[in-house]
Amino acid sequence: MPARIGCVIDRLTADDLDACLALAQDRDWPPERHKWRLLFDIGTVYGVRDEAGEVIATTILTRYGAELAAISMVLVASSHGRRGIGRALMTQAISDAGTATVFLNATDYGRPLYERLGFATVGRTFTHIGHFTSGGEPASRPVTPADWSAIHRLDTEVNGADRRILMDRLPGFASEVRAVVRQGAISGYAAVWPNHGNTVIGPVVAGTPAEARTLIADLAAGVDGPIRLDLDDRHPELHGWAVERGLEPRASTAVMALRGPLPGDRRRWFVPMMQALG
Repeated sequence: MPARIGCVIDRLTADDLDACLALAQDRDWPPERHKWRLLFDIGTVYGVRDEAGEVIATTILTRYGAELAAISMVLVASSHGRRGIGRALMTQAISDAGTATVFLNATDYGRPLYERLGFATVGRTFTHIGHFTSGGEPASRPVTPADWSAIHRLDTEVNGADRRILMDRLPGFASEVRAVVRQGAISGYAAVWPNHGNTVIGPVVAGTPAEARTLIADLAAGVDGPIRLDLDDRHPELHGWAVERGLEPRASTAVMALRGPLPGDRRRWFVPMMQALG
C-alpha cells in the first residue's frame, strides 16, 4: 500500500530479521534477536525499503483479539529521518488494528509523533538494570503444564484481553516461569528470558506487591549476570526495593494509548513481558 510518493509499505518476514537488527543498531538499539524472533512469530511486521531493497524502516503490530493491540519497533534509518516514513507506518498499523485499544511505549523522541496521531499518556515504565542481590528461600514454584489454563485465565483478567497468541509461546520463549499460589489457586505468575546483554524478568502479574517481589526474587536467584526489570509506575514501592536489591534506574518511557484507557485490572500488573508487547 502506498505510504507516500516513493514509499511503499511491505510485510516483512523472518528472512528480514538480520536487516531489522542492523536497522536497530543504526538507531543505537541493541540487536535483540530472541525478542525480534518472537515479534515476527506473533505480530505483523511492516517495513519500508530503499531503492536498493534495503530495509530502512519498521513498525510491528501485535493483536490480542479484537480488544487490544500493541505497536512496537517504530524505527527509521538515520539516513531517512523526518520524511514522514514513521508516520506512514504508524498510520497503517493503527488502521489494521481496527477498533482495538492500541498502546505503545514511547521515548521522549517519539512521543510528539504519537500525540499527533491521537495517543495519550496513561502511565510510565521505569527500566532498572543490575546484578540482583537475592535473599531468602523461594516462596513461588515452577509452573507445570497443568497450570497453563489457570495462568491464561489470570492473564486475560488482568490485561482485559485474550493474549493466547503470546501465552502459548511463553513456555518455549522463557527460561523459566514461576507461579505463586494462594488458597489453592494461582494468584500470580512471572517469567524470565534471555536478552542481548542481560536477562529480562517479565511479565510479572500478581495479586499483591509482596507476591510480585517474591516472583521477581525467585526468578532472579537463578540468573548469573545483569537483570533488566521494566517496572510499571502504579507500584512506586517496588522501585525503591529494586534499587536496594542492586537494580539501578536506567531509563523511562511513556505508556501511551489510543481509543481509551488500557483495559483489565491493572492493579495486578507489575512488569510487562517486554515493552514491545505489554
